[in-house]
Amino acid sequence: MHRPDTTPGKTALILGASGKFGRNAAQAFADRGWQIRRFDRKRDDLMLAAQGVDVIVNGWNPPRYNLWAKELLPAHQSVARAARASGATVIIPGNVYNFGPDAPRGWSETTPHLATNPLGRLRIAVEQGYRDAQVQTIVLRAGDFWDTERSQNWFDLFIAKKAHRGVMSYPGDLDTPHAWAFLPDLARAAVLLAERRATLARFEDVPFPGYTLTGRALADAMGQVLDRPVRARRMSWLPLQLARPFMPMLKGVFEMRYLWGLPHHLDGSKLARLCPDFVPTPMDQALARAMQPFAPEALRGRPAPA
Repeated sequence: MHRPDTTPGKTALILGASGKFGRNAAQAFADRGWQIRRFDRKRDDLMLAAQGVDVIVNGWNPPRYNLWAKELLPAHQSVARAARASGATVIIPGNVYNFGPDAPRGWSETTPHLATNPLGRLRIAVEQGYRDAQVQTIVLRAGDFWDTERSQNWFDLFIAKKAHRGVMSYPGDLDTPHAWAFLPDLARAAVLLAERRATLARFEDVPFPGYTLTGRALADAMGQVLDRPVRARRMSWLPLQLARPFMPMLKGVFEMRYLWGLPHHLDGSKLARLCPDFVPTPMDQALARAMQPFAPEALRGRPAPA
């Protein structure tokens, strides 16, 4: 692994640098003048790689839900051990699985984690593991996401796929508010929090507000970006139901289906207090960038939304 000269206090080890959050985080840290080390699972030893770094950005995540029970906790435990040995702060992208369907609405850092389903309980255990390890940890918690590349997520595979043809297929109720995060913004927020780590508590749970939209509002916003009407329609879950016996990962997809019918948003008060200089990308600009991989012809040459 290439190890550049380091600047005191500004060296970040990126785990999963080729993945969704890790790729965006590597760019965001580099843009702020940090020295970046990209961990290579095939060649690098985590305990050695973590020595001398100030922050470990943990972008690791098992690629399929059916691997979580076996791989999720051990991966995070190894990161906690490495951080404890090196004194580094860990930043992890959290999600909303912890809350469960019975949590009070308006999710913030004080909302109880009431999930009882397997995936939700695993995410709760991951975060508790960092608390128990006494490692400074920043959980930057967000909902579903928009990326600037194809990321094989809900937005890619279903929602944005045919929007340039005037149709948006939505997995849930069209009038239910749903939380979204633009990954470049999430990564920029992670850098700002990393740069304030000396003033933060041992464990910080920081909700990221992003954009909260109903399915209909998302279709309207897509239409504005594409300059054409986009009709929202409910996605049929039947094909996934039929494929479920043959695709083990779909068990987790159905386990988390409730989030598409559960009104929710993330409270951004804490992020605003900790990082008053954070300025989110305007929603129309973020959405245009997220849709670019699916509608390059429709968006080519069009000025960025104001």
